[in-house]
Amino acid sequence: MAIDQTASGISTLKMVIGGQSVDAADGQTFEVVNPATAKVIATAPLGGPADVDAAVTAARRAFDDPKGWSTWAAGKRGRTLAKLAALVKEHSEELAQLECRNTGKPISSARGEVIGASLVFDYYGGAANKIFGQTIPVSKPGLDLTLREPIGVVGLIVPWNFPILMASWKLGPALAAGNTCILKPASLSPMTALRLGELALEAGFPAGVVNVVTGPGGSAGAAIAAHMGVGKVAFTGETTTGQEIMRLASNNVKKVSLELGGKSPNIVYADADIERFAAESPYSVFDNCGQDCCARSRILVERPVHERVVELFAEATRKVVVGDPADEKTEVGTLVSFKQRDRVKDYIEIGLGEGANLVVGGAAPDDPALAEGAYLMPAVFDGVDNDMRIAREEIFGPVVSIIPFDTEAEAIALANATPYGLSGSIWSRDIGKALRTAKGVQAGVLSVNSNSSVHTEAPFGGYKMSGVGRELGMSAIDLYTETKNVFIDLRS
Repeated sequence: MAIDQTASGISTLKMVIGGQSVDAADGQTFEVVNPATAKVIATAPLGGPADVDAAVTAARRAFDDPKGWSTWAAGKRGRTLAKLAALVKEHSEELAQLECRNTGKPISSARGEVIGASLVFDYYGGAANKIFGQTIPVSKPGLDLTLREPIGVVGLIVPWNFPILMASWKLGPALAAGNTCILKPASLSPMTALRLGELALEAGFPAGVVNVVTGPGGSAGAAIAAHMGVGKVAFTGETTTGQEIMRLASNNVKKVSLELGGKSPNIVYADADIERFAAESPYSVFDNCGQDCCARSRILVERPVHERVVELFAEATRKVVVGDPADEKTEVGTLVSFKQRDRVKDYIEIGLGEGANLVVGGAAPDDPALAEGAYLMPAVFDGVDNDMRIAREEIFGPVVSIIPFDTEAEAIALANATPYGLSGSIWSRDIGKALRTAKGVQAGVLSVNSNSSVHTEAPFGGYKMSGVGRELGMSAIDLYTETKNVFIDLRS
């Protein structure tokens, strides 16, 4: 078992390599903490280069097996992914409880994300036998065709903000295409990834097809990115780490896909449904305690409705329920760690020092029952200009800045005045204006009169320093396949 509950209540975690539950090669471990209570809930193997070597060896053996995963009929791979989807759904409450305790996210959110992961696996189960090439008319007499083939061993490095969901985004298409995988969860949140490794074996994935290695990014993650036996690395996380992964991956010119940071705009025109915007949009930035690369952390408001938007948004923010992640009523739980909470509090002080006006929030909750956790009340800043650090840098916490604009062209310019380009929303009853703005904003995923920008069936990814490549939908298959061109001379 990758997760073994001890008499003390502290779980002992083990990695999944080659179908076996194993400790780190050198026996080292690290502690996993519940950020809502500051208590240790598990110990996990502190994996490093030796463990990555073992995982690559197991994955390569599984890939090269002449009767193994990569040679299975596509429909058989798809049915195995569908079985994994069913097992994730069957164990959804167990997985949600692990995610809630491990990350501090509300149990209601954790449940939704686990079901979301099962739907992703189900989608790629159906996609497995729909990966096909083309026949191409060429100038010479013959038949030209393309084949779509798996890359081989792929490394999948996922973040701590949506652990099981991000794992499914990468495992789903990688496995559907016939690759074998090394999944590395963030050290802050390894528990659901390890359980997922167990469920994959139960679903019928051969040993070595899904391996899970735990450990720090600087050792285990770097070893995956640099390993000569890994043909592709996929990473979701912060931008500077993504840059380092690109450098490490260059030694064997492995394929790289990156989903990185964001500083997404929520553009509100004066003709928008202001009441609806204010009621729905707090969750576009404060959901998951603001720890979301898609968080609409800059509200750009047309000046005639600026004061009204500030008033309504602040009022809606005060109604957001911050509390114990295990409580069904909680809408915002804790930040993932006390270090992350301190980082966000530092940004709040920076904003005040820059002259911004803190309209609401930004302090710990008054409830003494929450005093031991990494809680922070959602914060709304007004009086912000786009040159302030709180408007330029990714805070990754429950903090939003409200910035006025005067013209459509200025709104687009402000939205684009950032090195990031991941997500955003546009609110207007004028569809022409909304479409012009959508075409002008340099971001990969936009929504109009909605905060919903992530769909299993549709491509997801960013412009500029927000990343490389597109996950989800059939676009994700491109990240995990090679295209081989074959020409057949038909002259007699």
